Amino acid sequence: MANPITLDIPHTLGKQAVRARLEGGVAQVVDKIPGGGNVVHRWEGDTMHFTVQAMGQTIASSATVFDDKVHAVVDLPGILGLFASKIKGAIEREAPKLLK
Repeated sequence: MANPITLDIPHTLGKQAVRARLEGGVAQVVDKIPGGGNVVHRWEGDTMHFTVQAMGQTIASSATVFDDKVHAVVDLPGILGLFASKIKGAIEREAPKLLK
């Protein structure tokens, strides 16, 4: 069973600029994972759905772009749920850098 992390990341860029940054930034996720991994993504309207596969785990996520924020949902499978607070903290630190 997945343990979802939800958070809102504010921005002042406008939807198109945020979409472009998310598009360019999603591939960088694997650079943050020891040993690397694989990221697959697709857009449905203003929502980017993506999965990260690394270390035998698959994390399904989505990021919905609004005029003033990005609403992110990260579903942590199994044992990764134990690290939810640390993972959420890392996202809260790193995601705003992408949207500046």
